[in-house]
Amino acid sequence: MMKKPEICIMTGYGINCDYETADAFRLAGGKAERVHINDLVLGVKELERYHILGDPGGFSDGDHIKSGTVLSNRMKYKLGEQIQKFINDGKLILGICNGDQMLQRYGLIPAAGGSYGVQTTSLMFNDSGKFECRWVHIKNVSGGKCIFAKNIEEMYIPVAHGEGKFVVDSEETLQRLYDDNLIVFKYVDSEGNPANGRYPENPNGSVDDIAAISDPFGLILGMMPHPERICRLITHPQYQRIKRECRERGIPVPEEGDGLKIFRNAVDYARKNLI
Repeated sequence: MMKKPEICIMTGYGINCDYETADAFRLAGGKAERVHINDLVLGVKELERYHILGDPGGFSDGDHIKSGTVLSNRMKYKLGEQIQKFINDGKLILGICNGDQMLQRYGLIPAAGGSYGVQTTSLMFNDSGKFECRWVHIKNVSGGKCIFAKNIEEMYIPVAHGEGKFVVDSEETLQRLYDDNLIVFKYVDSEGNPANGRYPENPNGSVDDIAAISDPFGLILGMMPHPERICRLITHPQYQRIKRECRERGIPVPEEGDGLKIFRNAVDYARKNLI
């Protein structure tokens, strides 16, 4: 029997997408376990036994101060050595929404030049001034570098955030993102054309329509859209139309949603390279 990669799904302190994220990794063939951050801090669980770390969406610590800030500090100063070893061992980290905010404020992404722990990007309040809960189109612009984005061109995927506007600390940082190929997904319109900052195609006003970035090795991905919410096609807002059209054409109705590819890529990589 093929051994399953083990995934640590971080939970606790207001994180609330842990069940969906664990389910997504299980659908992709992994063995996912929800682990309270305190169990890692206190040594009840050891991060090194896992192959993938999943940092789900939610409202960790009630989004006090700024989204993901308290969690990022807790992880940096309580789990910093474990996380750095995790990275050095070539393991995978996926941060979604609040998890993305945490990764960026920790400085695990983009970590240009391998400078992990130095923050150069962030997520700010949406330009709309409100919580955005809608479906958007995103396009893979990574050129195949990011493990999570392998064989993905575009996705129709939900966002749900109040602080999702991607910003950089300088023009030099933005140029470095392009030079080092650290931008993974961008917001686009329904035809796949650049959103060019237009609302609601770009739902938050992110610089250069950036929706997701990675570390230099493509092993750490942070994204604001929620792939775990479209792992089953039945959650697609046009599912009934898609089902009807498939039946009219006499073809099977797909069961998988676009988001599952993110998790399957991670699980497949871990199975081949980390077990």
